Amino acid sequence: MGVFIVNPIRVTPAVADVLAVFLRDPAAARYGLDLIRASGHSSGTVYPILVRLRAGGWAEAGWADAGERPARRRYRLTRDGIRTAAKEMA
Repeated sequence: MGVFIVNPIRVTPAVADVLAVFLRDPAAARYGLDLIRASGHSSGTVYPILVRLRAGGWAEAGWADAGERPARRRYRLTRDGIRTAAKEMA
């Protein structure tokens, strides 16, 4: 029986910028491209942040409607993610 330890997410300036975009409307789902444009960071910065946020339980992702081409993933903060992000940003 092993112990599962979740590494805390370090809120760097780039992570803070992405979280600030999410916190403008916490219930809204965001596309990666929207986060890139709104945060001012490149895809090479934003997508790894999204991976870390999902791994840490701060964000979740789902695919956009099946009829949409190309398929795009939408990201949203979880309830815990909203609470934690707001606390970290304060």
